[in-house]
Amino acid sequence: MTPALVARAFRVIAVTEACSWACLLVGMVVKWVLRISEIGVQVFGPIHGGLFVAYVVITLLAARTFRWNLVTTLVALASSIPPLATLWFERRARRTGLLDQPSPARAW
Repeated sequence: MTPALVARAFRVIAVTEACSWACLLVGMVVKWVLRISEIGVQVFGPIHGGLFVAYVVITLLAARTFRWNLVTTLVALASSIPPLATLWFERRARRTGLLDQPSPARAW
């Protein structure tokens, strides 16, 4: 995979993972607070789970491709846990050049 493809895949998966988190949260409110239906959790639970795993995989691939240091990699992985934090990390990575062409200066 080319660095450009890895960067694009990382951005897409980070955003979709955050959107699935938001949808799952809405589904949980409908299920547990409003007590109307479980359909939101039943639909978005597995979708979010799959996107969570995809985010972890693409993060590890991006870390290797762009030669992120250990701290950056751990922050990227940890951002998959709080709701919508992958959006924050994706924007930070884009702004600071973490998704640009790898350079020897960012070696492990």
